Amino acid sequence: MTGESYAALNHLREGRRQVTVRASGELRDFYERPETPVSAAQDRAARLVAFLREITAASSGELVIADVGCGDGGITRMAADAAPGHRVIGMDWAMAPLETARAKGLTVMRGTAAHPGLPLASASVDVVVFSEVIEHLVDPDAAILELHRVLRPGGHLLLSTPNLAAWFNRGMLALGRQPVFSEVSMARVFGRPGQFVAGHLRLFTLGALKEFLVAYGFADLRVRGACYHDVPGPLRPLDRLFRSWPAASAILTVHARKPH
Repeated sequence: MTGESYAALNHLREGRRQVTVRASGELRDFYERPETPVSAAQDRAARLVAFLREITAASSGELVIADVGCGDGGITRMAADAAPGHRVIGMDWAMAPLETARAKGLTVMRGTAAHPGLPLASASVDVVVFSEVIEHLVDPDAAILELHRVLRPGGHLLLSTPNLAAWFNRGMLALGRQPVFSEVSMARVFGRPGQFVAGHLRLFTLGALKEFLVAYGFADLRVRGACYHDVPGPLRPLDRLFRSWPAASAILTVHARKPH
């Protein structure tokens, strides 16, 4: 590659970084708003904690567990209760939910998997919980690399995200409606059910999520489906049924490992 080509590549990288920083600042303001949802739904949280219990049961020493994008600390609290004797830390970039988490007696710090990165040393964490975060990110590639960096060899990633190919989204698209979870505006909801803007920027199918994680160095993927808390009451038995078919479940929960 010529010197001119290197210079052009570096210019593109710097431009991408500046766009990411500006967009991240705008999103940070969005998540500081009191009306923005920052709490974990029960079923997907329970699925991730079930993975965590399996990990701690197989461990002979103290684990460092980081809940990255912890919001108000709902999963952090569940993780701490499920992993007594282990070190559990909650991290988020928005101060308002962090203060709520701290008020619950949790150990929290400000940090983000996006630029400028987590305030953690490389290979210093045994388990990263990344629940309902990746769909909100401007640069998920940089974030997943950052999680890979802080995990020890053999470390565990526990991730959840909405499923673009959820059973009800297949029906919505067939009817010409906007899929649930997807958003076209940061100001209000258009074309789909629901009243709250959640700030979703990226949506994955099961196949795309698997390919994405493998491409960035994760292996031994295990996937379980989870229910969506806003499914109308009469349809909840159907949502529970589809939970056993992850490719069509409402929520994808994944346990992946960083190879030794």
